[in-house]
Amino acid sequence: MKIEIPLTETVYLVLLSMIKANHGYGVQQFVERETDGRVKFGPGTLYGAINNLAKKKWIEPLPKDKNDRKKEYIITELGLMNLKAEISRMNQVLKIANRQLEENNEKV
Repeated sequence: MKIEIPLTETVYLVLLSMIKANHGYGVQQFVERETDGRVKFGPGTLYGAINNLAKKKWIEPLPKDKNDRKKEYIITELGLMNLKAEISRMNQVLKIANRQLEENNEKV
């Protein structure tokens, strides 16, 4: 299994939104809500990311009810490994930044 970091913000947010089963519109809502509207995915960006992540096997579709038009996806073990690796990487970067700011009496 291959770890590929750093992740783009789009990939990071889509993976986070699929820790629980989610569909495209649900992902859009999650991202807008959690970023306080700073990030808004257009359909091309969102579905391009979903298709790419499915090809990499970082997410997978759930079995679909014939009457349900919404296709739901969930993060896979490989996707979760990459997400956790990215969180660890970002925590390290944040730790460095905070230490540097503290040493120079700066605050965020």
